[in-house]
Amino acid sequence: MEPVSNATVYIVDDDAEVREALAWLLRSRRVPSEAYDSAESFELMLSERLPQRQPCCLLLDVRMPGMSGLALFDRMIERGEVAAMPVIFLTGHADVPTAVATVKRGAFDFCEKPFSDNQLVNRIEAALAQSAACLEASKAKHQVKDRLGELTDRERDVMRLVVEGLPNKLIADQLDISVRTVEVHRARLFDKMQVKSAVELANLLRDNA
Repeated sequence: MEPVSNATVYIVDDDAEVREALAWLLRSRRVPSEAYDSAESFELMLSERLPQRQPCCLLLDVRMPGMSGLALFDRMIERGEVAAMPVIFLTGHADVPTAVATVKRGAFDFCEKPFSDNQLVNRIEAALAQSAACLEASKAKHQVKDRLGELTDRERDVMRLVVEGLPNKLIADQLDISVRTVEVHRARLFDKMQVKSAVELANLLRDNA
């Protein structure tokens, strides 16, 4: 798998040796990382930064003093953060059933301590790829929303009927305008939405609904 560019791996673990080992492993693979010794310090960082714009993932210990990894995960789910920031739980043998349950609730994966370096890196790369895809999809949706915001009310009327598959003559009849006017609005609509056909427009709206 090709490495994801401009990505960051966040490490949240109360064990300094684990944090240092993970940071070293990631440096050896040329993957930037940031380490935090508690769920609270990580949450504080998130609250002080802008919404995540670059691919990332979170390596999260299950058991920690104060807020547990599971509690942090629940809060991330509530805020809708786990899609753009996939969570890989780091767990001891006793926590495996709990970790499996979190995967069913949206965690990306879990790695049992002591973990295999290659296996963990492979899962990290997959998580970063998912994060990149999620961010790209979100960016595309925002772009489509911006384009829709540029349409006039009449262009929106034409768009609705174009997507329904109506020819220009029937669109003109329904909107009580000339076919030529429909053609003008249709051309402007396609230009603003950056599409070349009704099918492409319909697919764009469906994929970014």
